[in-house]
Amino acid sequence: MAEKPKTLSTTEPNESVKPIPPSRRPKTWGNPAFRMPNFKFKAPSRNWVIFLSLTCSFTAAVLYDRFHKRRAQQRWCNTVSHIAQEPLPTNQMPRKITVFLSAPPGDSLRAAREHFHEYIKPVLVAGAMDWDVVEGRKEGDVRASYAERIRKKRRKRGEKSELNTESPDEDQIQVLREKVGTKEWEGAQGDLVLGRNTWKEYLQGLHEGWLGPLNPPPPAPEALESTTDPKPSTQEDDSNANSPGQSDLPQPEPEKSLPPSQLPPYILPSAYSTCSLPPSIPESFPPSLSLPFPHRLGFLNTPLRIYRFLNRRYLADETGQKVAALVLASSTRPYHNETPVSNSAIEDGSPSRHEESLAGVERPQKWEQEDILKDEEKDWHKSAWKGDEEGEGKRVWRDNAVIDGRLGKRMSTFGLTREDEERGRTDDGRERNGQSLLKKLKVWVEWEEETGVKGWEDGLVDGNGQ
Repeated sequence: MAEKPKTLSTTEPNESVKPIPPSRRPKTWGNPAFRMPNFKFKAPSRNWVIFLSLTCSFTAAVLYDRFHKRRAQQRWCNTVSHIAQEPLPTNQMPRKITVFLSAPPGDSLRAAREHFHEYIKPVLVAGAMDWDVVEGRKEGDVRASYAERIRKKRRKRGEKSELNTESPDEDQIQVLREKVGTKEWEGAQGDLVLGRNTWKEYLQGLHEGWLGPLNPPPPAPEALESTTDPKPSTQEDDSNANSPGQSDLPQPEPEKSLPPSQLPPYILPSAYSTCSLPPSIPESFPPSLSLPFPHRLGFLNTPLRIYRFLNRRYLADETGQKVAALVLASSTRPYHNETPVSNSAIEDGSPSRHEESLAGVERPQKWEQEDILKDEEKDWHKSAWKGDEEGEGKRVWRDNAVIDGRLGKRMSTFGLTREDEERGRTDDGRERNGQSLLKKLKVWVEWEEETGVKGWEDGLVDGNGQ
């Protein structure tokens, strides 16, 4: 008989198939989620490369600018920090400056406040300075407020006026200080003005306060006609007025005073030269300092705004240097003036300015204050150049700055000496009050104990807080 063919049974082991050794078996992960193909390590695609490159580049630019911005601010804070360590008598008021802020054209006052807190306030705090703020929400607010301040000074110095606008609180505070024997700061105070639009209002308010009258001007004839025109009365109105229930009706509210921005100026710029100086005018005004305030709006200006956002370190350095000059107050200089001479006059051999002055010929003078921060006008919103109000003195931002020579020569500005500027430039800002960044890191991880106190108070108290 023929033999039956052998068949492989499932129960018997197959001798021809060899088992795979453990070294050659594929590795299996504990979590099956990691076996998915999306988690394989591979080179990123073109789109991911573009996205990561742009994101990392912009982030690095922002961090780099922020690092150097803080170093620049710290450098100028260290330059003026020694003033905070100087003792002050208990019967003397600290030095107090006046800060003028105004809303930029087309924006609110918040932008000016944020700029002040970010770039100006750190240096003032480092120098232990006190300040008073004059704010303007609309065009003309700063001009009216500053002019009224000057008129109050003139009234206190003995000039007669029909109005008495002094508040009783200010008088009581002054009387209490005199009783206690508190003295005012004897040195220079100073005015800090932010932006070109605020600078124009500051100049006009200065001229209006010292050259204008103390009493408000009479209202315009059109306003008088609108207020004095009687309304035609009828018999029905008389009967309603005499009715017994008329007293129960709500009475009209009294007219409120106009805001400073709507008050007309006491004097126009064209009349500066015809006004005489008041007897109480000082020989020199407090030094003033104008700071740049770059502020541009609009969607089409986005590239320029991004460029300025990534280069704020230069603005912080420039602003810190000027504010440090104001805090130190080690050097002041008067504003210069120059008489414009045309090229045609030079070619024709016209007489020089000295010869014309000897002959009694007066030529218009060009003061430095007129062109300060003039480049910022290109960044202004178009609403600053448009408006319903027409006439001289009503649009301060749009009109040219006018300087009277008698007041222009009394104005001055702050400046840094060569020693102060070199000390501010050589300090790299890596240290604050003798404490390096490495030491701060050790204190943060609790490897070392912190000594002293934080802030500008360091130096006024010892390490034990006494």
